[in-house]
Amino acid sequence: MRQHVNPLSRFFQLPLELPCPDQLFDTANRPIHLDIGCARGVCLLELSTLKPDWNHLGVEIRRPLVLAAQRDRDRLERHNLHYLFCNANISLEGWLARLPTDQLQLVSIQFPDPWFKRRHRKRRVMQPSLLLAIAAALSPSRELFLQSDVLEVVEPMVTLVELCGCFDRPAEDSLPWRADNPLPVPTERERYVQERDLPAYRVLYRRNKQPLPKLEELEMAWQRVDNPDDVPLNH
Repeated sequence: MRQHVNPLSRFFQLPLELPCPDQLFDTANRPIHLDIGCARGVCLLELSTLKPDWNHLGVEIRRPLVLAAQRDRDRLERHNLHYLFCNANISLEGWLARLPTDQLQLVSIQFPDPWFKRRHRKRRVMQPSLLLAIAAALSPSRELFLQSDVLEVVEPMVTLVELCGCFDRPAEDSLPWRADNPLPVPTERERYVQERDLPAYRVLYRRNKQPLPKLEELEMAWQRVDNPDDVPLNH
């Protein structure tokens, strides 16, 4: 059972200053895998062992899950792993902008909270400004991985990424959905889906060399597709 919080509530609109990598990891200059909406963090906990030459950061808006995940991290002394509480759309953009060039090499958004109704679209984790911050932090060929078990959740994310123009699908991937998870460890939600033989919709993107569009242009293009009734008639 997913336990949602409303990211638009006043409490979650307060910006947080997130620590830089040298405050999070024992070896700060390793490549970083950022998992946005990591929930209880079990996937990253396992990945930190399987990929010890990477740093793994999970961010999550539900503070109790972050506290529990961080306790596991401390108990097991995984110094290439950290969890942070934040609203990704409020606090993550500044952190991404401060990263050294090409340190961020993988971003994943896996099974985000299903705000699939159009009237809830501003609650979705993938917003134009966050996507542009991710694209700015990723060097060409670095990856963005998305997956969900709800089509109404993953399709708007795919639409937004493709409108951005900063990412390409690997030529070898099947369309419209990738057949498997490129990560060696499934999330807890993914295990739940697999056990019940339910579908998971996956897309892997790689940063290309295209410049970022202007935020206002991307927001308008996305609104035309995602909620055309709200687009002013003079546009």
